[in-house]
Amino acid sequence: MHGSSELLQTLIGADLVDEYLLYWYPVHLGTGKKLFRDGAPARSLKLLDTSTTSKGVIISRYEADGQVRYGSYAEETP
Repeated sequence: MHGSSELLQTLIGADLVDEYLLYWYPVHLGTGKKLFRDGAPARSLKLLDTSTTSKGVIISRYEADGQVRYGSYAEETP
């Protein structure tokens, strides 16, 4: 969904988004629109793929992965 943040919020609220393609730009503005608004249903996302452009933009593809599962920032050990 590119271009309509209002439609996107409606789809997220109705749990109708099955894949997210997120572009993370290397800038911090401090303000702006939220992708996940307050009150949006909580869901887990599973990382499918990620890449980085030569300008440092991170492109990550996620799919919806059910109810929220809480994790940890601790390093995983084999």
